Parts: sequence; structure tokens; C-alpha cells
Amino acid sequence: MRSSLIIVVLPVVWLCCQSCESFPSACGPSSEKGVSVRLAELGIILPEVTRPVAAYTHVVESGKLIFVSGQLPIRDGKVVFTGKLGHDVELPEAQKAARLCAINGLAAIKVHLGSLEQVSRIVRVEVFVNSSAGFTEQSQVANGASLLLQQVFGDAGRHTRMAVGVAELPLGAVVEVSMIVEKK
Repeated sequence: MRSSLIIVVLPVVWLCCQSCESFPSACGPSSEKGVSVRLAELGIILPEVTRPVAAYTHVVESGKLIFVSGQLPIRDGKVVFTGKLGHDVELPEAQKAARLCAINGLAAIKVHLGSLEQVSRIVRVEVFVNSSAGFTEQSQVANGASLLLQQVFGDAGRHTRMAVGVAELPLGAVVEVSMIVEKK
């Protein structure tokens, strides 16, 4: 009886570990950890929020919802990931760009709310991917943002999402990410 029990348990443990590698949120952070602790564990320091590049604001609050404008992969005031997927940008680079966009969005939320601990959940993420004709892996690009949000917020980081291929993006950016977040 014991040997058959071990055979049954080991595959379950293996599956959990495999899903952690593929989807870190599946065995994600404890809900007892604060968002700032999770960010620190991930080695993320939120950047200064840059000025909008046109006539809009980064964040608008309506009721308990926070609407975050499209964030570009900007670091130190410059777009650091440019080009088109399927032409001159590879998928891993675009996923890093989407992750950076999400980090910039979190910085804007923190400035608005004063603390990311005030976020109840991530409701929706919208990802626009600068795509060449025939590129169809926009959802994989969007995982760069989605997986980060799940790592930072745990189950509260799971969200609805859309990932859309577009012909061009502002400043030649490879990706743009907007979010809707619920506050506590």
C-alpha cells in the first residue's frame, strides 16, 4: 500500500514543481506577504513615473477602479524596446518589454494611491503588440506582464486580458500595456 501511495504522490509533487517553473503564480507567493516584500524578492525597484508623452494622465480613479493609461517600455526616460515582432524583435525580448510596461504601470498606481498595498486586485490588462504581418503570438508577449502581476499580487494578480497586434505604437515601442485595478 505504501509504495502505491508514493507512486501517486510523487507525480503530484512533480506537477506542482513543473507548473511553478512554467507559471510561477501557480505555486505563487504567500498571501501573507506584502506587495513591497514581493517586489523586493523579485529585485524590482519601481522607477520614477515619467511625464505623459501627450495630452493625457497616467491614472484616473472612478469609484473603486483605477484606470492606468497605456505604459510604454520606458527606462530612464527612453523607450528601450522598439521594433516589430516577427520582423526585428524576438519573443523573449518582447516579453521583457511587456514586463517593464507592467512595472511602469505599478509605479503610476503607487504614485496615485500612495502604496501598492491599497490594490485589492488586478482586474484587466490590455496589451498592444507592434506586430508584423503574420505574427500571431501576442498572447505570449502579454505573459511578460501577466506573470509579473501574478508574482507580485498572488491570486489578486490574476486578471482578464486582451492581447492585440497593431501596425504601430507610439515612439516605435514594441509593446504598450494598460491596466484596470481595483482599490481596497
